Amino acid sequence: MEVRFYGVRGSIAVSGAQSARIGGNTSCLEVVSQGHRLILDAGTGIRALGEAMMREGGPQRATLFFSHLHWDHVQGFPFFTPGYVPTTELTLYGPGPDGARALESALARQMEPPQFPVPLSTMRSRMSFGAALNGRTVEVGPFRVTPFEVPHPQGCLGYRVEADGHSFVYATDVEQSVATLAPEVARMMEGADALCLDAQYTPEEYAGVRGMPRKGWGHSTMVDAAQVASVVNARRLLLFHHDPAHNDDMVERMAEEARLHFAASEPAREGSRILLGAACG
Repeated sequence: MEVRFYGVRGSIAVSGAQSARIGGNTSCLEVVSQGHRLILDAGTGIRALGEAMMREGGPQRATLFFSHLHWDHVQGFPFFTPGYVPTTELTLYGPGPDGARALESALARQMEPPQFPVPLSTMRSRMSFGAALNGRTVEVGPFRVTPFEVPHPQGCLGYRVEADGHSFVYATDVEQSVATLAPEVARMMEGADALCLDAQYTPEEYAGVRGMPRKGWGHSTMVDAAQVASVVNARRLLLFHHDPAHNDDMVERMAEEARLHFAASEPAREGSRILLGAACG
C-alpha cells in the first residue's frame, strides 16, 4: 500500500516561496495497492493527481471518498482531467446517509454559472455515486475502507484504510484532543501504521492568545494531534491541513513541538509518499 500526498493545505490554497517545501494545494491523497486506486478528497491537489493518471495512459479507474463537502475538499474536481475521459470509471462516495445525492449536487453546483464555464455533465467519465456510512466498511479490491464520524461543523468522516496487512487512517477537519477522544474514534485510529491527522493550529492560536480563538472551528492543534497519536498507539503521525497563514518554517516548528509529545511526528508534505505493507518491505 502506497500513500501519496497531492494536497496538504487547509481552508484555501496558497502559493509562493513561503509554501514551496510543504505545499500549497488543498486536501487530496492517493492510496494505491495491487493495481487499485483510492482518492481521498478532491481539493486543488487532485489536478496534479489527474495529470499523473493521464501520463499512465490507458483506461483509468478510481474510487473517491470524501471526508465532507466543504469547498476546500471538492474545489479541485472540475480540474480533474480523467473525469472528462469516456474510458475513465469513477466511483464517488459522499459522507452520510444522503451522501450520494449530496455529493453529486455539490459537485454540480460548483460548476454552474457564474462559478464555472461548463457543467458537471461535460465530464464524460462513467461516474457512480454512493454513500459512505459511519462504521460500514467498503471493500475495493485489496482495500477495506471504514468511515467513522469525527467532530467538525456540519459533520465530517475519517477513513481507516486497510490493505497488505497494514493500516492508514485519514482524519482531516477534526477538532480532537485526548480529553474529547470518543471510544469509537479511538478504535478506528488504534494501532495505525500511519495516522494523517488535522493539526491546523498552535495551542496559542486555538486559545486566542493573540487574536480570535479558534475553539469550535473544527480543527486541532499539533500538540493535541501528537497526544492523540500517542494514546491510540499509532506508529507514525502525519500532521495535516496546514493553515494557509503558516509558512513552511512555521509548519516545521510546529512539527518540532509535536515531536515532544509523539516522537514519530512529521508534517505531511505535498509530493511525498509513504509505503506500507509486506509488498513494500
